[in-house]
Amino acid sequence: MSEVIVQTKGLIKTYRRGKIDIYALNGVDFQVSKGEMVCIMGPSGSGKTTLLNLIGGLDQPTRGTVTVEGRDISKLGSGELADFRLKTIGFIFQFYNLIPIYTALENVEVPMNLARVSKKEREARALELLRLVGLEYRKDHKPDELSGGEQQRVAIARALANHPSLILADEPTGDLDSKSAISLMKLIKMLKEKYNQTFIIVTHDPLVVRECPKVYNIRDGRIELGEADQET
Repeated sequence: MSEVIVQTKGLIKTYRRGKIDIYALNGVDFQVSKGEMVCIMGPSGSGKTTLLNLIGGLDQPTRGTVTVEGRDISKLGSGELADFRLKTIGFIFQFYNLIPIYTALENVEVPMNLARVSKKEREARALELLRLVGLEYRKDHKPDELSGGEQQRVAIARALANHPSLILADEPTGDLDSKSAISLMKLIKMLKEKYNQTFIIVTHDPLVVRECPKVYNIRDGRIELGEADQET
């Protein structure tokens, strides 16, 4: 039986608008096993990014539980949660979120620096990761000297820096042309297959969906497997 890395039960997230509760998520039961690559699709405002933020501990649920690697992260204090996020979860964002004054190598080192990894070890690890994503030769370049696809590869290397169990990607191809998007998805699939890395990807990009073995649809705060997945 596959090891479950992420599980949500009865997950509800509401926001107050005047005297009315707006449901961003309304009773989401969801799980992901180790080594899976899962896509979450849905229209704008459907709750997909809210779900990703709750799984990543960037937001707190109104009700329900979020369990990552067997720990209910909604019960962790802010310091514990920050430490858990740093060591367990890697994040990839649509607009890369690289530090503009740092080189590619230095950007990959950032999570390891926060985790107090020694300078020698983090430099070696960062170089190894840049080699893995095909950018060792660009290690001394700053973000504005890199293409969008190259910046996103640096962001993936950074996400992998602290050996996370889980990678969360929010619209990772949203700022890329189709050629760069295809190249990025090949890289993500390689990481999944070679290293059994777990990915949860929020997307509306059909190029990404086509490469995902399992796709969920989210609408009006509720989630369900896509039709193709239900048939298999």
